[in-house]
This record gives sequence, C-alpha cells and structure tokens, in this order.
Amino acid sequence: MANPFGFLQEVRSEVRKVTWPTRRETMITTVMVFIMAVIASVFFFIADQIFGFLVQLLLDIGN
Repeated sequence: MANPFGFLQEVRSEVRKVTWPTRRETMITTVMVFIMAVIASVFFFIADQIFGFLVQLLLDIGN
C-alpha cells in the first residue's frame, strides 16, 4: 500500500513542473472563449431561422 505522505510529496513535485499561464494569457484566453461563444450562438441562431423557414415553406406547400 502506498504511503500517503510520499504521495503528497510526489504531487507537490509534479505541480512544480507545471507551466502556469500568466494573468495576461488567462485574460486573453477568457475573452477569446467568450467571443467564440457569441459567434457560435449567432451562427446557430441564423441556421435555426433558415431551417425553420425552409420547414415552414415545405409544410405550407401541401396546403
């Protein structure tokens, strides 16, 4: 069975090896995520409107 104290030492050792992003990199990445979310939202809204119009057009033809 593994030693819990040894495990914690290994975790600390591995965490020190991580390259943490700077505050600026974090802010830029966050802004980019929000921008991409807005672009995706607009795209899917427009696509939904187009498909809804086409379905409505197809269903109205039968009447």
